[in-house]
Amino acid sequence: MKKQVVYFIVLGLVVAVISACSSKKRGKSQPVLVAPTTVVQIDTTPVELSKVEAPIVKKEKEKIDMEQINLPEIPREFRAAWVASVANINWPSKNNLSTEEQKQEAISLLDFLKANRFNAVIFQVRPAADALYKSAYEPWSVFLTGQQGQAPFPYYDPLEFWVEQAHKRGLELHVWLNPYRAHHGTSGQVTESSMVKRMPESVVKLKQGYYWFDPSMKSTQDHASRVVLDIVKRYNIDGVHFDDYFYPYAEYNGGQDFPDTQSWNAYVKSGGRLSRADWRRNSVNTFVERIYKEIKAEKNHVKFGISPFGIWKPGYPSGIQGSSQYDQLYADAKLWLNKGWIDYFAPQLYWPIEPAKQSFTTLLRWWQSENTMGRHLWPGINTVGKRAPEYSSEIVRQIAVTRQEIPNSIGAIHWSIAGLTKNPGMTNAVSEGPYRKEALVPRTPWLTSFYLSAPFVHGESHKTSVFVKWSHPRSAQVSKWLVYVNYGGVWQYDIVMPDVLSKEFAKEQNGKKLKMIVVKAVDPLENEGEMGIYQVK
Repeated sequence: MKKQVVYFIVLGLVVAVISACSSKKRGKSQPVLVAPTTVVQIDTTPVELSKVEAPIVKKEKEKIDMEQINLPEIPREFRAAWVASVANINWPSKNNLSTEEQKQEAISLLDFLKANRFNAVIFQVRPAADALYKSAYEPWSVFLTGQQGQAPFPYYDPLEFWVEQAHKRGLELHVWLNPYRAHHGTSGQVTESSMVKRMPESVVKLKQGYYWFDPSMKSTQDHASRVVLDIVKRYNIDGVHFDDYFYPYAEYNGGQDFPDTQSWNAYVKSGGRLSRADWRRNSVNTFVERIYKEIKAEKNHVKFGISPFGIWKPGYPSGIQGSSQYDQLYADAKLWLNKGWIDYFAPQLYWPIEPAKQSFTTLLRWWQSENTMGRHLWPGINTVGKRAPEYSSEIVRQIAVTRQEIPNSIGAIHWSIAGLTKNPGMTNAVSEGPYRKEALVPRTPWLTSFYLSAPFVHGESHKTSVFVKWSHPRSAQVSKWLVYVNYGGVWQYDIVMPDVLSKEFAKEQNGKKLKMIVVKAVDPLENEGEMGIYQVK
């Protein structure tokens, strides 16, 4: 069959050529013999747009020596701030704001972060077993509407809004959840919609007005897991974040031990042999490992971070004094770091560089010595601590320490955004000092990245300028663009927001001619894609 097809095709071509030549000689048209019609199978396998257009891109690139394009390295540093919703600390500022007022406050905070060259926000969406988003598992937060279980009116989904607005500004958004707190002291009365009422067998009451999920109970862990995975599945978030509240601080229960006698007795009766302290720690360890693995199974690129109390145990390292998260919160954060059950680790190092007994630098070095799996180590720093000018200098020094001690993955998280928005001196010291240039978030090579091919770049040359447009077939995976321009052999760059798809450039700058424009797409993990090139003629 194949031979017949080839025969008829060749025959048709030969006849057509002979006929065309004859027609030309005679100066008039003649009938052309056409080969018999034959049905030929066509490959209908879908082909990516990037593959279809690849020959065009290749043709353009053949004119350029790719090895001669030495683009400047863009700084990388995780620059984040916590935005707390519990007790209306940061957002919303009150629990009786209208939907429009809430949105305007959110936009103001995100614009502030963008303007001061931050690149991430840690947004609290579950302050106390409640939700600042539409949840099938927990009630709307009292801190959002003033009444637990009541949705915003006019209706909107705050988390959906925050994600959309953060990404529009090129900011990563990490959802911050408290894993075990069931009712906060400022939440008001326990209502019928509260998880305290809906899961009474899993919750205990503390003396200072708090209610807490018993971390040892399977029902607690299963419920928290459902909440986390629900958010990961439904929202386009960049990370999941836990704070330092595991077993509660002793003062939440009037200085007395956590009231888990019932679950402890059940464990002993079932044949359990761990000490009570080890049993508690094991319950938290099991939960942390589970959450990490479940997030990765659902969406591998979503980062998981924890911000524990800054001291593991007094004496670690030598000379360090203070509370013990290991013995008082039953949080073995060192183990989580050693095992790599997190993608980034943010110990709350809320102390100055001196004195030595709780030194920021000493503790950061110790945690880094325990970072055996090479995870991101981005400490929490206490930006809100004081308003004096010398304290702003202290924070700038601490950022410098993070760069010196962990140069391969620089970063810090500021507690909280109010320490910046309400203190112009602190904001100026940070934004005009260490954050004076924009930065990408450090790469996370152990997570699955999104391969982004070269964008399609098209230029229009005018008398004194060049107008350049670009696009990408996988635009949904583009978190931002990197746009490089070359004037007289010198490269400049700009980090461009995802919805910007064109720019105009002068053909001459300071006496130097525009030679080339390069565009790269950046994926949600801040990996740079291939180069799309426009050579100015």
